[in-house]
Amino acid sequence: MELRQLEYFVAVAEEANFTRAAARVHISQSGVSAQIRALERELGAELIDRSGGTATLTTAGQAALTQARATLSAADSVRQCVDDVAGLLRGSLRVGMVTACTVPQLFDALARFHSAHPGVELALQEGNSDRLVADVRAGELDIALVGVAARAPDGLESMVVIDERIVAAVPPQHPLAAQDEATLAQVCEHPIIALPPGTGIRAVFDRDCAGVGLAPSIALQGTAPDAVADLAARGLGVAILSASMTKSYDDKLVAVDLTDSHTAALLALVWRARMNPALAELVSVATRSFSEFS
Repeated sequence: MELRQLEYFVAVAEEANFTRAAARVHISQSGVSAQIRALERELGAELIDRSGGTATLTTAGQAALTQARATLSAADSVRQCVDDVAGLLRGSLRVGMVTACTVPQLFDALARFHSAHPGVELALQEGNSDRLVADVRAGELDIALVGVAARAPDGLESMVVIDERIVAAVPPQHPLAAQDEATLAQVCEHPIIALPPGTGIRAVFDRDCAGVGLAPSIALQGTAPDAVADLAARGLGVAILSASMTKSYDDKLVAVDLTDSHTAALLALVWRARMNPALAELVSVATRSFSEFS
């Protein structure tokens, strides 16, 4: 009996499908099937019922699953003990970042971590902030860089990277460009270009507008700040962005302060309180990387 056979068996049991299990353990479906067949021959009992549309556990399979998980957990503990003594980290980390992230400190942190701990596999995915937070809560992601309104999400550990207000960004020929500041009502008299719902900047704008009794009509949406800024620069409306997002467009856009927008737009790293050693080390590396930025 081999540990990999138990790993494949647990994957099939949890996925209820040989194809998904094969993708999860990164080998072919035929390879998974062959190894489980070998395990069944050694144990003298069928573990997986293959007769239906899904792979379901037999009575023997149900009895074996708990012990298979315990055996794999014990093996991981042995590896971790040895790695702790040797100063090594292994495993994998799933990292999320808000779509079109333009903060290089996250990439610096990932590069430093990878250089110091090449035995840890890193996976990176983009998404809107609401989805990323939900994935961290569910354990689908280990850590994520997200945009949020006012405060970091409850129930998660966090580190605020950027704390700023939103602004209206318009081209120099726009009527609002002659003003240093404007109210939300004045801004909403014009077509609005914004990030989509589920993003931190949009959450701030929607919250502050609701606070003064406004229900703005969004003319255009862009999934990335650069797209929102570029649309505004072409005269298609007023962009709602954070002050830092407009800096690279200083030659095309004028940032107008919003006098009645009081909610902070935050960019934050979030992770669950229960951390494995690899995640704890990545958090430490990221903290140093972002501290150098501030």
